[in-house]
Amino acid sequence: MRPGASSIVLDTPAGRLGLSVCYDMRFPELYRALQAQGAQWFSIPSAFTVPTGRAHWETLLRARAIENLCYVVASAQWGTHPNGRATWGHSLIADYWGAVSAEIAEGEGVVCAQFDLAAQAETRRKFPALQHRVL
Repeated sequence: MRPGASSIVLDTPAGRLGLSVCYDMRFPELYRALQAQGAQWFSIPSAFTVPTGRAHWETLLRARAIENLCYVVASAQWGTHPNGRATWGHSLIADYWGAVSAEIAEGEGVVCAQFDLAAQAETRRKFPALQHRVL
């Protein structure tokens, strides 16, 4: 595996999607770059181990949502794998205000939530923290 050379945002029927993976959650500057490219939501597939998942998973996901006023969709592997590695699970969707809209903690399943891109845009307009950022 190698790190990517650039950040990627795609147009989807559900809005502009910023792509990342689980380890990326530790680098808020990536999500700021994705948001600056117009991302309205982030996809973050994951295989967090149980110890780091318990300690950091939801906190980091909600932080990335809040600081960028973006939705976060995080699918996560769960359970003990054939090599003995245990992954945390807790697939979830958080809204742009950091509230968890849907979650499945363990096992197989699907999480769904509505995106209100108009409300997101209005919140970004009324709460212009993204424009107030100084480098």
